[in-house]
Amino acid sequence: MTTARCGLSKSYRLLKPAEFKVTLKSSTRWRDDFFGVYTAPNLHPYGRLGIVVSRKTSPRAVVRNRVKRQIRESFRCQKEKFSGLDIVVVANPRAGKAESISLRASLQQIWDKVEKQCKKSS
Repeated sequence: MTTARCGLSKSYRLLKPAEFKVTLKSSTRWRDDFFGVYTAPNLHPYGRLGIVVSRKTSPRAVVRNRVKRQIRESFRCQKEKFSGLDIVVVANPRAGKAESISLRASLQQIWDKVEKQCKKSS
């Protein structure tokens, strides 16, 4: 028996370079050892995610894809909290060397900060 994979549909992703640029230039950002997270308001009733994992994170595609999977899954589980926000997550080089559990814990802390800050500003 196979289980269906719950992906992140296109409507929940930033797809165009201009969307990334607007979000990355916003003044609302958080950083930790593994990630930089940038947010900007959007006009949609749901949050959208953009991911940047460069070769600086790891020269190996397998590692970069693992980091991206962790980011997508973490966002998917929390996406109801981020209505009206565009979020770009930029992985630091240390993220490529980290265990998956550390990445998930780091993302959870950042999501909590984003939620708290956005509730304060609304």
